Amino acid sequence: MNDPHIWWYITRASALLAWVLLAVSVVWGILLSTRVARRIDNPAWLQDLHRFLSGMGIVLLGVHVVSLMLDGFIHFSLVDVLVPFAASYRPIGVALGVTAMYLLVAIWCSSLIRDRLPRRVWKGIHYASYAVVLAVAVHAGLSGSDVGEPWYTALALSIIGALALATIVRVLVGRPANRKARETQSLNARAAIDAPAGSAASHAGFDLVIRGRRRLAKNVIQLELAATDGSPLPIWWPGDHVSLRLPGGLVRQYSLCGDPANRRSWLVAVRRDPKSRGGSAWLCESAALGDVVRATGPVHRFELEPAASYSFIAAGIGITPIQAMIQSLPAQREWRLIYIGRSLDVMPFAAELLQAFPDRVQLWETALEGARPDLARLDLDSALVYACGPLELLDELATLVPPNRLRTERFVAIDALPRTGDTPFDIECRTSNVTVHVGAEDTALSALERAGVPVLASCREGSCGSCELRVIAGEPDHRDDVLDDDSKAAFGVMYPCVSRARGDRLVVDA
Repeated sequence: MNDPHIWWYITRASALLAWVLLAVSVVWGILLSTRVARRIDNPAWLQDLHRFLSGMGIVLLGVHVVSLMLDGFIHFSLVDVLVPFAASYRPIGVALGVTAMYLLVAIWCSSLIRDRLPRRVWKGIHYASYAVVLAVAVHAGLSGSDVGEPWYTALALSIIGALALATIVRVLVGRPANRKARETQSLNARAAIDAPAGSAASHAGFDLVIRGRRRLAKNVIQLELAATDGSPLPIWWPGDHVSLRLPGGLVRQYSLCGDPANRRSWLVAVRRDPKSRGGSAWLCESAALGDVVRATGPVHRFELEPAASYSFIAAGIGITPIQAMIQSLPAQREWRLIYIGRSLDVMPFAAELLQAFPDRVQLWETALEGARPDLARLDLDSALVYACGPLELLDELATLVPPNRLRTERFVAIDALPRTGDTPFDIECRTSNVTVHVGAEDTALSALERAGVPVLASCREGSCGSCELRVIAGEPDHRDDVLDDDSKAAFGVMYPCVSRARGDRLVVDA
């Protein structure tokens, strides 16, 4: 510490290391959104590494700032390092460095409170990373004492090249960058499978052959589906589902389970519904090895988001997307599962999950306990909660967990029957030039069909999206499980099999 230049060495070293860590963190963040390395992909630990790199960059940035003030040759004051254009030494370069510092701190802090921020706000703040990288590069070029040295030039070019390459990869192979794009992708997939056979739209789907089947539990089977030509299947993420076109024109959605890294086959679990109108009944009782079904997807509506800890709550066949999420988590990730079912013999994956994770899995048999667990007694204060099950379970969770920490999916479609208190309304069909009255105890889809208005429909339960109508005027009362309300409002659509009007009139393009 007797070397008079010690603080100059420290400020140089800390600046260079902070620059490198910042660049690596930004590159890592860009690639994180693409999920290129599927076999080692897990959003939680990748996000942790991203945060660690940025956090270390901020620590070294702090060392750089402090050492600037301690260096007796440069004579930076506290005001110089905190206020843009206050320093007399290369004011433009230093001002850019100060600005980049504030932006970087804001980005890092937003990651710490990500669960408390609206997703759009968080993403908007993170887009400032590009501005930070640009500002730091200019700051290093204008203020660095090593500018012109060959190694310094090589470092700068390497960083710029890595960022450019990561951005190109993000654009070319990245996942849809926002929710609207993902929902558009989902809508296109549903439109393809619901299109008449032989039409141009139907060719967007693909054929799958049933390659294997096994019994998971009473009235539950697992089907292994593969491409008829043996080609790799599309990439999927835990929580995704696919749509299958079954005999009779039925379209049903099933969550994917198993290992997302397996591109040769997909696994779906199907529960034989006692009220089946042909979908689950055919798959469980009639579908044989070698049979071919048409599919589209996968559809991204129930994604596993990065979090330090998770609470999974599943009921019945709702375990299928949860099981895939659990299998994708690293051993050190903190999580627990509450799995609810009538009895063990009707709970798929129960035995294997309990055997693999005895300290994290709690099985709850309602036949023994008399009722499902009291959700209010569960500790759900900090974890990101994922739940899949019946509407009553999800509604109760919505009263206990803040929306920013709750992610849900129904394993059954919304009840298509009108509810008590529903009021009549009229639907004006602009294309057909007719006005249809919908009674209080009727569905809009049924009323339209009786009036001869052509509306394509399949599930009639608010899950497949095939009966979609464009809304021209009026406010729909959305009751479907196809898209979230914000997306439906943005697209201007409704699904008349379950949805109604909030007023006394709707105008639709039908």
